[in-house]
Order: sequence, then structure tokens, then C-alpha cells
Amino acid sequence: MSGLEIERKFLVSDDSYRQKAYSCSRIRQGYICSGHGRTVRVRIRGNRGFLTIKGPAGSNGMTRYEFEKEITLDEAEHLFDLCEPGAIDKVRYLVRSGKHVFEVDEFLGDNEGLVIAEVELQTEQEFYEKPDFIGDEVTGDRRFYNSFLAKMPFCKWKSGIV
Repeated sequence: MSGLEIERKFLVSDDSYRQKAYSCSRIRQGYICSGHGRTVRVRIRGNRGFLTIKGPAGSNGMTRYEFEKEITLDEAEHLFDLCEPGAIDKVRYLVRSGKHVFEVDEFLGDNEGLVIAEVELQTEQEFYEKPDFIGDEVTGDRRFYNSFLAKMPFCKWKSGIV
């Protein structure tokens, strides 16, 4: 897949998403390169591997170019050896709300305690129904980018946020 990714991010206020989820999977990801808003990421989700390239986000943090290609699990495992220090480990829940799907990520390891929900949109102005568990919006706040969390984990800066 390639094209523009338009998404909004939110903190999560309670764990009711767990009961509402229709899917749940473990994700491990690392960054081969991250800087100046651009990232090259390797991800293992379940038993599938992915290589993703993302461009810098626009001024509001909602829109950025994304290219993603499925790779073999073996290729993904080998690419992890090339990653920068720090990795992301999380459990992703998929929750339907109206015509959208919210991806709710429960972070593990040094990012434990952080739960973020994202919704992908077709346009920046598109209407979406917020589920009850949605809290404050953090779209565009770079601290909540996975590439930032890999380098500066939530455990080092969480006081005052949650």
C-alpha cells in the first residue's frame, strides 16, 4: 500500500475497548532509520512481516505519505538486526465505531501504561464517531509517535500526562 495516510490520535480514558474489540494482535516494531520526520520501520504483527516508509507529517500532524510492503517473517526478523536502539512492543485492538475502525494500542515494556487510539480518515475534515473510551486528542504531538517512543519511552516522561 502507498499513498497519503490521514489519521487522528487520542489518549484512551478506560479499558472498555477490550470488550468492544473484534480483533487483537501483538505487534513488535523497530526503526531502521528515523529522523527529520521520516521513518523506515520493520514490523512483525502476528506471523506477518512489513516494511514501512513514512514521510514527514504536515503542519497539523494528521497527514503524511506512507508506503508499506508485506515481507516474509524471516526477512522481518533479519531486518530487526539493522534497527536503531529501542523497539516498540504493543497489543493492538480493533474497534468499530460507525463506519470507522479505531486501532487501540496498549504499549508494553518501557512504554507500559500508555494506551493510544488512532482512526484513519479519507480527508482531514471527515466526520467520525468517537467511542466512549476516547480521551484527549494528541494528533501532531510527536511524543506519541512510535518512532519517538522507541527512543524516549513513556516511562521517562509520563508524569503529568496521564
